[in-house]
Amino acid sequence: MARRRQLSPFNLAFLDIMFCGFGAVVLLVLLVNARSVRSRNQLHEDLRAEVQRLTREVKAGTEYLDTVKAGLEKGATQMTSIKKQIQDIRNEKKRLDREIAGRAGKIQAVQQQVRELAAALKRREGRVKQSLARPVARGNKAQRFEGEGHRQYLTGLRLGGRRVLILVDGSASMLADSVVGVIRLRNMDKAIRQKARKWRQVQKTVRWLVANLPSSSNVQLMVFNTKVRNISQKWLPVSDPAVSGMLSKFAKILPAGGTSLENAFTAAVSLSPRSDNIILLTDGLPTQGADVPRQRLISGKQRVKFFKMAVNKLVTGVPVNTILFPMEGDPRAAVLYWQLAIETRGSFFTPTTDWP
Repeated sequence: MARRRQLSPFNLAFLDIMFCGFGAVVLLVLLVNARSVRSRNQLHEDLRAEVQRLTREVKAGTEYLDTVKAGLEKGATQMTSIKKQIQDIRNEKKRLDREIAGRAGKIQAVQQQVRELAAALKRREGRVKQSLARPVARGNKAQRFEGEGHRQYLTGLRLGGRRVLILVDGSASMLADSVVGVIRLRNMDKAIRQKARKWRQVQKTVRWLVANLPSSSNVQLMVFNTKVRNISQKWLPVSDPAVSGMLSKFAKILPAGGTSLENAFTAAVSLSPRSDNIILLTDGLPTQGADVPRQRLISGKQRVKFFKMAVNKLVTGVPVNTILFPMEGDPRAAVLYWQLAIETRGSFFTPTTDWP
């Protein structure tokens, strides 16, 4: 039987040393593991913060991208609109080119119309001579007015009548004789527009007309552009002091806007009692009818149409005497107003620049 090994104190001490060393290793492993866990947690927090930052950047970038896309879409819409406007301008240019090309034919048509009117005038010559041979009522100058050099003649203008209506064109074209002059003056100061040569001549003409009406006549003064303004508001006897106030109000008016002869004649025939003589001061054919036209450019053919629509508003038997201050680029105005004077047994007159 084998002899049992005896337990030695040396062996116990060795075991204690071994267990202490193992415990130390385990403790060291635990310490190192705890530090690794803390380091890993810190790294995870840093990564989460980075992920959140990147998420915010992505969101901001997405919003900016949406804004850029919206701007591009808006730009594309504007580009489409601009292309359409360019096409409209090209179409308008083509139309104007065709209109300019057809001016020669229109001029020939106007010349033919002038010849026809001359023939008609010749056929009515006897009747016109009879009307001119009738005695014309002469004013006794209830209102005083003297022109430069005392030139107060006016051949053939019928100034008689119990109720004389003076219609004055107050559109912007009454500032000058040319389109360029009108554009230049209408953008200037009020004082400069008030002193425009053409408009001052119109104002002097109105005062001359009132001064040379018979003392038995009553007068009303209307100024029109696209709308009509009644300066006197009622029939005033020529000798009434209120006539001076009427002329003072008229002197403060400035020309502006377009021309609606139809609205002017409509207002004339709506007076109660009606006028028995109309004196019209204008510079050309109207630029619109009763309402503002949709298109910006008005052709000569359309202006003739507006004129005929206005004439249809007149009452038969009332003479229309026209004093025309001619505007360049409106050659048919003189012919049509001359024809109106013949048809209504009125008169037509174009004054010189130094009259009255």
